[in-house]
Amino acid sequence: MFLENTVNHKEQFGWIEVICGSMFSGKTEELIRRLKRAQFAKQKVEIFKPMVDKRYHEEMVVSHDANEIRSTPVPAAANIRILADTCDVIGIDEAQFFDDEIVTVCNDLANKGVRVIVAGLDMDFKGNPFGPVPALMATAEYVTKVHAVCTRTGNLANYSFRKADNDDLVLLGETGEYEPLSRAAYYKAMLKERVKEIDVNIEEVPQSKKDANA
Repeated sequence: MFLENTVNHKEQFGWIEVICGSMFSGKTEELIRRLKRAQFAKQKVEIFKPMVDKRYHEEMVVSHDANEIRSTPVPAAANIRILADTCDVIGIDEAQFFDDEIVTVCNDLANKGVRVIVAGLDMDFKGNPFGPVPALMATAEYVTKVHAVCTRTGNLANYSFRKADNDDLVLLGETGEYEPLSRAAYYKAMLKERVKEIDVNIEEVPQSKKDANA
């Protein structure tokens, strides 16, 4: 369970918190909750998100259940370093879409006394570690892994299965494009996808070659 750090005014260093998990697991919701608590405490808070994320709003960070908080879209991690000056707390959403410099930026800010809260997908739709998030998890003081509910088994889900026929690594989407699955359901779904690909490849073989191999 995540416990917020007790502030020691003699200690000038901050810390990094990472909130990670699959699609529809509540990452952004938890990020917004922590940031609003900091705002209520009259701390100076800034929120950043990658400029590519315009699903709900160009400037707002919005969770799937429509909770929101105003943010600053930035094209690269280096912009955060400049804009976060004099902040007590900064939040970063969709960290997986930032360049690798986000890791250095977050650590530099924490070393200057800033509380850095980062949310992002830890795995891509192929089940591989996603972008800079694993490195952020390794250097963070606190890591909270949240889970969705598997739409096929009802168990905890930590995989984001892409239903859309698109192999691009970055594909912003909703329930029409992604589905949260448990390990077992994800394995079966990926197996079915591979079988489908094999069938398609066989269909594309010219009839003459099929007859020759018969």
